[in-house]
Amino acid sequence: MTDIIERITEGITGRQAERRTPRELTPYVARLPVPPVLRPAAASADVTQETEIALRPTWVRLHPQLPPTLMWGYDGQVPGPTIEVRRGQRVRIAWTNRIPKESEYPVTSVEVPLRTDGRPPATTEPGREGVEPNKDVAALPAWTVTHLHGAQTGGGNDGWADNAVGHGDAQLSEYPNDHQAVQWWYHDHAMNITRWNVMSGLYGTYLVRDDEEDALHLPSGEREIPLLLADRNLDTDEDGRLNGRLLHKTVIVQQQNPETGKPVSIPFSGPYTTVNGRIWPYADVDDAWYRFRLVNASNARIYNLVLVDEDDNPVPGVVHQIGSDGGLLPRPVPVDFDEALPTLTAAPAERFDLLVDFRGLAGRKLRLVNKGPNRPAGVPDPKGDVRYPAVLEFRVRDTGACDTFELPEVLSGSFRRLTHDIEHGHRLIVLTQPATKGGGGHPEIWEMTEVADPSGLQLPADGVIQLTGADGTTKTYRRTARTFNDGLGFTIAEGGYEQWSFLNLAPIVHPMHIHLADFQLLGRDAYDVSGFDPAVGGTRKPIAYDAGKPIPLAPNEFGHKDVFRVPGGQILRVMGRFDGAYGRFMYHCHLLEHEDMGMMRPFVVMPAEAMKFDHGGVHGGHGGGHTG
Repeated sequence: MTDIIERITEGITGRQAERRTPRELTPYVARLPVPPVLRPAAASADVTQETEIALRPTWVRLHPQLPPTLMWGYDGQVPGPTIEVRRGQRVRIAWTNRIPKESEYPVTSVEVPLRTDGRPPATTEPGREGVEPNKDVAALPAWTVTHLHGAQTGGGNDGWADNAVGHGDAQLSEYPNDHQAVQWWYHDHAMNITRWNVMSGLYGTYLVRDDEEDALHLPSGEREIPLLLADRNLDTDEDGRLNGRLLHKTVIVQQQNPETGKPVSIPFSGPYTTVNGRIWPYADVDDAWYRFRLVNASNARIYNLVLVDEDDNPVPGVVHQIGSDGGLLPRPVPVDFDEALPTLTAAPAERFDLLVDFRGLAGRKLRLVNKGPNRPAGVPDPKGDVRYPAVLEFRVRDTGACDTFELPEVLSGSFRRLTHDIEHGHRLIVLTQPATKGGGGHPEIWEMTEVADPSGLQLPADGVIQLTGADGTTKTYRRTARTFNDGLGFTIAEGGYEQWSFLNLAPIVHPMHIHLADFQLLGRDAYDVSGFDPAVGGTRKPIAYDAGKPIPLAPNEFGHKDVFRVPGGQILRVMGRFDGAYGRFMYHCHLLEHEDMGMMRPFVVMPAEAMKFDHGGVHGGHGGGHTG
């Protein structure tokens, strides 16, 4: 009866919203929806059997106080259905574009000036502030391509950004799913416009099951819930009231990009956090164990999540992380919100497999809140606080039942830690500051090759970086690529291991994503990057290892991952194996605005036997030089 009353109340509130939309929204009045589960049919060797997932326009009530919002969704749902398969179950999915040609683009896009008067950033507030919408964004067609993020599948199935389709066309992709139990997720990846297509609602989660996971007898059914977080902003009417229209509002930091002539803005962040497509919802849960499959589907926001009680105090001892991007962790990691793991930090595209023990909390209201700064990446928040910290409220019911589940001491007996003594190649990738010589007003990805004899170089020089490692040796590296359309740099032998080292010269965090492969973090090292001169585009003095700033890996960073946070002034070293597929793939920053603006590079995986016949165009597994 309570559920019925609440749904009637939500309906009444929604009808009232159509007549009197507010300027502010009330947290925790929308029930958390759970996406339906879709189990595709298996594809056999002799029968072509595929599952169609159609992209369609839909109207979504993001909050009971708002009118319906126009969005695009997989199977007309935001987020799309939770796709579930068994390990080794090969499936074919036809991602079919059923969005009519005359369909209105769901996102309004504006760029507003940077505030210098001490007020919070403009992106913390709804509305366009009198700025006219970008007509080019409004004119965008429904041009989409779906990437199954994390999947080991051939390059032709990966959702290459240029291979997007229009109305009535289908992208046919085949997924072997030969992977340990894992949470992947799928989202749009169309070249240049990913940030707006994903914001329109084109994302969902994908689960692979296996016997190792089954043997743990983890919470399942109604007690296993996906949580897809995505921050959003909304437009307002002439009276300043929210009208429900999706708003991509970013802040201009440079009036003109030297290359494009267009203004340069920082990545999007918005004041409203949606969970499973609802703003600040609540979830009724039993006083029992639950499993939550969390993914940050935001464009650029990095969440610092904390579970708090009614008095806003952290709740220790009830949250345990059991998996990350690539599957189960070796052992559970307690998330006690202490010095070891003060918050659950989730960058865009990272996934977290969480167990939460609600036993003994019957009758309580617990809230998942964001303690991170309410600002876009790279822009200081004058107030240093979060204006809208709300994410999700849990209302714990007293069922009187006894949940006998026990947290396992060991999760994955199949997990093996990668070590540096495995034969492997090396790559050095530099993430630059925005104002590099000859570049635009946004960060870039530089692929580097070691210079064997730097004695003839006139330094400083554009694209040349010197690096002094922990052993005191200084090496010189030359840039070989900096834009997506530069020549192919990395060609990798299928089955080979590689260490990729990301050096971040910029003051912001870049979440880097490499397609196809699972990686493990080897370590983080602090570097003094003050020797890099953005105006020159190179180093005036070597970038030097800082022995006085040891950076231990966080307890939950020891699993398989495909997204890695790289803060400024650090080198992050990761190692992985490129196996299970061939083809052309890409790696990129998963701040969607950065990805769309060029922080993306291709690489190719091919048989080692075929690489022997290269005539000089292929860079082998050791092309990047050794960085420790």
